[in-house]
Amino acid sequence: QRFAQAQRDALDFLKSGIAPRNPAFNALIEEIERVALRSKAPILLTGPTGAGKSHLARRMYELKKSRHQVAGDFVEVNCATLQGDGAASALFGHQKGAFTGAATARAGLLRMAHQGVLFLDEIGELGLDEQAMLLKAVEEKRFYPVGSDREVQSDFQLIAGTHRDLRADVRAGRFREDLFARINLWSYHLPGLAQRPQDIEPNIDHLLVRSAAELGRSVRFNAEAKALYLRFAQSHEAHWRGNFRDLAASVTRLCTLAEGGRIGTPLVEAEMQRLRWLWQDDAPAGSATEAVDLASLLPAKKLDTMDLFDRLQLESVVAVCRSSRNLSEAGRTLFDRSRTQRSVVNDAGLGPCALAAH
Repeated sequence: QRFAQAQRDALDFLKSGIAPRNPAFNALIEEIERVALRSKAPILLTGPTGAGKSHLARRMYELKKSRHQVAGDFVEVNCATLQGDGAASALFGHQKGAFTGAATARAGLLRMAHQGVLFLDEIGELGLDEQAMLLKAVEEKRFYPVGSDREVQSDFQLIAGTHRDLRADVRAGRFREDLFARINLWSYHLPGLAQRPQDIEPNIDHLLVRSAAELGRSVRFNAEAKALYLRFAQSHEAHWRGNFRDLAASVTRLCTLAEGGRIGTPLVEAEMQRLRWLWQDDAPAGSATEAVDLASLLPAKKLDTMDLFDRLQLESVVAVCRSSRNLSEAGRTLFDRSRTQRSVVNDAGLGPCALAAH
């Protein structure tokens, strides 16, 4: 019982007290909890910007520290900010006089992370030379500072993050294959907010609590306003391009503008318009304008006997289905007018959608 409770506490800690409802995400966090406490090997976190890679990496470090598995610091750096000759110096340090302007010696981020965790966000932005030096440091825990002929040591655990497909970068020669193999032992993809619609509501509740602490007053939705906001947030209209950063900004605006600590329908409607404006130039993959090749879906004999009108209609239906998270959402998009006139709405049973899905 004590062991099970300790594991539940660890999972709650990694989730920051939020109770996700997405089964796949919960299973992902459960495995990450086991790996974080049992392994010192590198961990690779992938996913879109704003999906929570940096936050999860810090929580993993804090969990390990609470179990006395690390004694050092959590050192975080965005590799996109490490450009040119200064990249190696920032990571590995340098000797005094190693280059023009090196008036004093510099320890570097790797040594600062000794006995702790080094989080390299956007690791795909590192140059090839720095990648080679990092590989040696990860494998041997030793490396040469810039301008030094004497090795130094640093025993750290590496957590790397990226929004890029490093496999494609390896094929294109932009990322070293040996480094990718070394950091890919434990690889986890964090889905964007639009792929976790079930988790939007618990995250909103968490953000309301956080905003209350920051603003010094309690803020709540009224029932109608919350239902309206959730319908929008979980619909195909909500792109959540910035993922949780977009959601946090949206809830912050609502809480700040709420009169008397109540978020009403007019405020939600204004926020929905703001978000629509924010995303109006987006062109999501799989949108309804994406071309659909029916020849890859139907036999040639079937296509030859199909009227052009039916073919164009089917192409549009398939495109909408591909851009939707599930069949019900596709039905709501395709029948957004007629479905409101039905006494009993069965989204998933709509004939053309079911046919296209089949």
